[in-house]
Amino acid sequence: MKKLVVAFLFAAAAPLPLLAQNAPPPPIAVDPKVVALRDAALNDDYAWDITEGLTTEVGQRKAGTEAEARARVWAAAKLRQLGFANVRVEEFPVQNQVRGLESAEILAPFPQKLVVNALGNSASTGPTGITADVVGFDSVDALRLAPDSAVRGKIVFIDHHMPANQDGSGYGQFGAPRRQGPTVASLKGAVGLVIRSIGTDHNRTPHTGVMSFANGAKAIPAGALSVPDAEQLVRILKRGKPVSMRLVLESTPFEGTSGNVIAEVPGRDPSLPPILVGGHLDSWDMGTGAIDDASGVAIATAAAKRIMDAGQPLRTIRIVWFGSEEIGLFGGEDYRKRYGKLPHYAMLESDFGADKIYKVDSKLGDARKDEARMIGAALAPLGVVTGKFDAADGSDIGPMIEDGQPAIGLSQDGTRYFDLHHTSNDTLDKIDPAQLRQNVAAWTATLAVLSGGIEPVPKPSRGKRR
Repeated sequence: MKKLVVAFLFAAAAPLPLLAQNAPPPPIAVDPKVVALRDAALNDDYAWDITEGLTTEVGQRKAGTEAEARARVWAAAKLRQLGFANVRVEEFPVQNQVRGLESAEILAPFPQKLVVNALGNSASTGPTGITADVVGFDSVDALRLAPDSAVRGKIVFIDHHMPANQDGSGYGQFGAPRRQGPTVASLKGAVGLVIRSIGTDHNRTPHTGVMSFANGAKAIPAGALSVPDAEQLVRILKRGKPVSMRLVLESTPFEGTSGNVIAEVPGRDPSLPPILVGGHLDSWDMGTGAIDDASGVAIATAAAKRIMDAGQPLRTIRIVWFGSEEIGLFGGEDYRKRYGKLPHYAMLESDFGADKIYKVDSKLGDARKDEARMIGAALAPLGVVTGKFDAADGSDIGPMIEDGQPAIGLSQDGTRYFDLHHTSNDTLDKIDPAQLRQNVAAWTATLAVLSGGIEPVPKPSRGKRR
């Protein structure tokens, strides 16, 4: 009893330090200039203009092709027109494929046609295709556990059940049939592979995407069935009869040129590390790459333009439209080789569509946590919650973040992203202008905080009239 009384008195005597340790941080007053820039960006037209122009005047922009080259010319001209400085194209070589004939047909027991697209780096079947029995698995792990004798000489089908979710986290786990499936199937002696598309829609629009053959695996034809066609194949296989398929996936390899398009808003102090903002210029050859990633480069560029319109930031803002992201993050790697060892004040990338930003993560370091909190406070009125202070991501900038570069992650709502991702449905009509503007507002406020302060650009003095 005495011990309890003593403990109670001790706790009562020292409540304030204990409470202080658990008290929330004090509220942050956001600079009125940041608020004004953020709110004005809710009426932005720059991002829509860029997205509409790129998808209309260039269209699909497959890495290394003449179309991607036209996109670089278009991008450089657009960035100059908008008034950015130091506009340049930095080229690098890539290898890719031209898509040819594509078809899948069940020959027995229930003859019918299916809708299929080749995956990136698929081997070509040639115009006559391949014909073989189909063996089905509900995951890559199930395929790994199967004896080679059950796979050898057959076309492997891999199913999955990727759910739609806001953060897109299912893409890592459920992307395995595309990423690892071809290698596993090839090493077990399969002559071809088809997967259920890595998508969450129910349209007859297959989702393509890059894959590679590892561990000495021989390249085999590999394609993605649309989700409804994959479900049809599951039902056919469940009938328990041998299933024969003819698969045609033609492709022709080529060596081409890609490149990054770079522009800048020069800072008042060029000796300070720059802020990198961007997305990727290339797209797959199915749709016009509106959500992946015309809207991304548009959002980043529109925000930088709005900062430039307001004056001159202390720090330089560097806009990068990365090339060849889709086939292997080659634009990000080229930038990393050229500039990755130089310090950057922050890196940000938009590459998850154009729906509303709902969360901001940051990886600026403990010394800059107040700055990260300031960004969170500036974005809260847009419906954006503050997430982690030790994490940020981005496809092209990811390796540089791992190298230690500081970064901000503005997370877009991905609930419907994988309905459209890498399909022929990735077109301009899928962009919601109001949500696009919310992205620009969030990015503009973030850049306004990171910029170090924006000062009016003095107008050149006029000489006296004589």
